[in-house]
Amino acid sequence: MTTDLRPQQRSSAYWAVVDSWTMVRRGLLYYVRQPTTILWQLGFPIVSVLLFVYVFGSAMNIGDGADYTSFAMPGMFAMTMAFGFMNTAYAVVLDKEKGVTDRFRSMPMAPSAVVSGRGFGDVLGAAVDLLVLAMIALVIGWRSDGTLLETLYAFFLLLWLRFALIWIGIWMGLGVKNTEAAGNLFAVAFPFGMISSVFTPPSMMPDWLGFIAMWNPVSSTATAIRELFGNPAPVGGSWIEQHAQLMALVWPLLITAIFLPMAVRRYQRLSR
Repeated sequence: MTTDLRPQQRSSAYWAVVDSWTMVRRGLLYYVRQPTTILWQLGFPIVSVLLFVYVFGSAMNIGDGADYTSFAMPGMFAMTMAFGFMNTAYAVVLDKEKGVTDRFRSMPMAPSAVVSGRGFGDVLGAAVDLLVLAMIALVIGWRSDGTLLETLYAFFLLLWLRFALIWIGIWMGLGVKNTEAAGNLFAVAFPFGMISSVFTPPSMMPDWLGFIAMWNPVSSTATAIRELFGNPAPVGGSWIEQHAQLMALVWPLLITAIFLPMAVRRYQRLSR
């Protein structure tokens, strides 16, 4: 049992913010000392770009005369943000396996600081990932035809999706026993990212699969940012597709409202 020796004139909300920022700094220092981590995280998206744009791109016909590179790159941005929760889950499991999480729990820290600090730190890391991927997209010929505000808003929606999914990653990471088991989370992330409008419009899929893809939060974000980037893409007539920008805000809000408190509670109940 630990005793909090910090000045008591400060409120618990103040210390929650300070402790969270400490955890954010810890995560940023890790990126500074291990910059290759960013390249490792971008490995799968980069390989996917090469495959779908250069290998399969010439054979892809998505209709309406849309250029496949302009269609695929926004989808690639969304997929990268979606798959990021695996990196979060793995980092959480690694800290837990090495005993770092137990040390944090034994310190006079706000109970929410480890979870919230991990979440906000990973968003900053995701912003770096997105910047690198956007530079690669510009090199291969992708361009945003939207206004500056529309383009910035599109990138905000991408980070908003990542922010929401981080809480799923933390919740899952706290529930996984070791890093070997964490590797199996790819089986969850892969269909979540791929059964969407990332590479193919849902209208070109079998009806049952297209329905699942349409209601995938990743699809709403991908469709919304295509609209904001001004990248031409066929959009179906369903309500969810016609209101993609609205749902790109609503889906992450719902996910955060559900999984953020679940992640905090799971952290608080560790080793009980």
